[in-house]
Amino acid sequence: MASLPDERFDDLARPSTFAVVGLGGAGSDAVHDLAGLGLPNVRTFAVNTDARHLAQVRTEERILLGQRQLRGAGSGGNRSRVLEAATESQEELGRRLANFEIVFLLAGLGGGTGSALLPFFTSLLRPTETVAVPVAFLPFQVELETNPERRENVVATLAELEALGGLLLVLSNEKLRRYETLPLPRIFHLRSTYLHSLVSSLVDMVESPSQLNVDLASLKSHLRESGVSTLLRSEHHISEPEHLVHQALAETLLDFELAEAPSALVHLDGGSNLTLRTLDRVLRTLRGRLGEPRRLLFGTRMHPERRDVVRMTAVVGGLRPWRLAEHEPLVI
Repeated sequence: MASLPDERFDDLARPSTFAVVGLGGAGSDAVHDLAGLGLPNVRTFAVNTDARHLAQVRTEERILLGQRQLRGAGSGGNRSRVLEAATESQEELGRRLANFEIVFLLAGLGGGTGSALLPFFTSLLRPTETVAVPVAFLPFQVELETNPERRENVVATLAELEALGGLLLVLSNEKLRRYETLPLPRIFHLRSTYLHSLVSSLVDMVESPSQLNVDLASLKSHLRESGVSTLLRSEHHISEPEHLVHQALAETLLDFELAEAPSALVHLDGGSNLTLRTLDRVLRTLRGRLGEPRRLLFGTRMHPERRDVVRMTAVVGGLRPWRLAEHEPLVI
């Protein structure tokens, strides 16, 4: 078998490419906040129909949709006009995102632009080699109870996303009530920080080599077989590895409900003192909390120095459809 020159191996092992794309006003604001927190090796985009808002977003690339029809004035909550504008630019949009391996798509649900664009972009990328990760921000419950149109937009958008399968991160504003005594800017900064940790953890999991590897191919294979999935992340002291699982499930800002016999792809990141016993305690705890998953795969990364803190990243598949009528913070 012929060997490859060293430079060819270097080319094949080049860093993965990732992007975060804000869709509509809330999605673009979220990308603005993530960029402020720092996202090394991640390209940032903002896509909107509102030119004035788009100009204020801190991002590397901006895309204004519907310049001819909407003239940069926004969609006015009209999903069909947004979809018409996006469809006209479909080829260009696909071309600009085609070279990324994972693309996070951020949007607030309930309005016109984000609700229309999140399923559109997810559908655009699903048939490609790119892993699309839609991230949906849900309105507070009072907004849904007092605004039937926003509620209908949320229901319709979630149904479209669930039908597409794969990773789906649903961030619930209602879960921010646990911080209700804090000032509003501080609360939304906490949400941005939490989302930043999810994005960074997934990127790091597939980009950095591990002793027991979880690479991009492993992630794609898991997603193909797991239906709708979500992403969990936690950090805890190595002396109490069970708390990694409890923290990931209890302190999440994501809304989801597990079906029977879910699956999980788990990655632990720790120091030279990460032992097989620690790994076993995490996996046994997760297995018990998931209720005998049908598949549980894992990987580990051990750094040369000792570390007191272990990080867990888990892609958990097999979710029930999200039911708006029963919208409450879910306990697993």
